[in-house]
Amino acid sequence: MDVVALTRALVDIESITGNEADVANFLAGELQALGFVAQKMPVEARRDNIWATLPDQPNPPVVLSTHMDTVPPFIPSSEDETRILGRGSCDAKGIIAAQIAAAERLRNEGSAVGLLFLVGEERNSLGAKAANLRPFGSRFLINGEPTENRVAIASKGSLRVELTAEGKMAHSAYPELGESAINKLLEALARLRAMPLPIAEGIGPCTLNIGIIDGGRAPNVIPDRARAQLLYRLVGPSDELRRQIVAAVGTLARVDFVLDIPFVRLEAPDGLPTMVAAFTTDIPALTHWGRPLLIGPGSIHVAHTEGEYIEKKQLADAIDLYCSLTRRLISHE
Repeated sequence: MDVVALTRALVDIESITGNEADVANFLAGELQALGFVAQKMPVEARRDNIWATLPDQPNPPVVLSTHMDTVPPFIPSSEDETRILGRGSCDAKGIIAAQIAAAERLRNEGSAVGLLFLVGEERNSLGAKAANLRPFGSRFLINGEPTENRVAIASKGSLRVELTAEGKMAHSAYPELGESAINKLLEALARLRAMPLPIAEGIGPCTLNIGIIDGGRAPNVIPDRARAQLLYRLVGPSDELRRQIVAAVGTLARVDFVLDIPFVRLEAPDGLPTMVAAFTTDIPALTHWGRPLLIGPGSIHVAHTEGEYIEKKQLADAIDLYCSLTRRLISHE
């Protein structure tokens, strides 16, 4: 199998979150052509996970998994001597190609693994949550994300927060007759930015990103509404942080917690280089698929950028790594 060609073919199929149908259909066809039994696992209308096994091994002990969706915008593939470029090249379509190549090699050696490709990781792990309701008895899950082929010893969680401030409209020439929702929101954000955040030894700090701010009607109108969307990267349980956020904001705005993906510590087999993933993955939503490991080719530093790419050598190395890890896990078990 030409892993570079497969990576480019996958990148050239637009699969921004919510629009994964075409790439799922393509993968199902490719896997069937390679001799795997590929099933669509319904998630919601026109959105399916893909689950593939060998015909005589419907319940493999090890599953290789990653996600099919990408962030916007769609960027078609290109390549040079050392890299494959395009949206999803490292996050995570190159990983899909490497996992399929590893499964093929392992099959030729007489070892069986499952392949689980999921929708919705970039937004809310909806595909992983659906898959967790239909496990197939695997004992280990090797989840692929861009870790530069190092095993993650932990993955930060995510807490998404929405602040909504309300005010009263008035003519901007007479601000005393109104109440500015934007002023309230700015004060709430200032308090949150000043709030100390936890630090976990060996992991690093919890961080805050104010990702979206919107509000107001016009420059000459006192704004009666304003909203901000925030993302905290968690290094521990979120309960105390939630309490502190609500207390800091007080009556300035309504606080809604719209997504909470927990921080997780992970296993790292001896002898392999390690890292801490400052990003979240589908792993917390796949608790019924076995003991998780997190590793994959590509750098998270170029994921979600206009110049996203994956090194061809890392892609080839990942195939060897997925095979050796699988052999070790099967032998250990």
